[in-house]
Amino acid sequence: MRLDKFLKVSRLIKRRTVANEACDAGRVLVNGKVAKASLNVKEGDVIEIHFGTRTVKAEVLDVQETVRKEEAKELYRFL
Repeated sequence: MRLDKFLKVSRLIKRRTVANEACDAGRVLVNGKVAKASLNVKEGDVIEIHFGTRTVKAEVLDVQETVRKEEAKELYRFL
């Protein structure tokens, strides 16, 4: 699954366009490397997102095309 779509489905970022812009600006790292929005995300990847002064780090546990709001938290684990 594409990185920008995963960020939206997992609700780490609310909108896919915002996720796309964050990737273009270099604020999203996957496994320690700056990632493009088209990067293919798989289980075990570590995603790091920089929001201004705050940084969110999460490990991908599962990849699903669609998921209910309540179950979105099960797709990742904060580190």
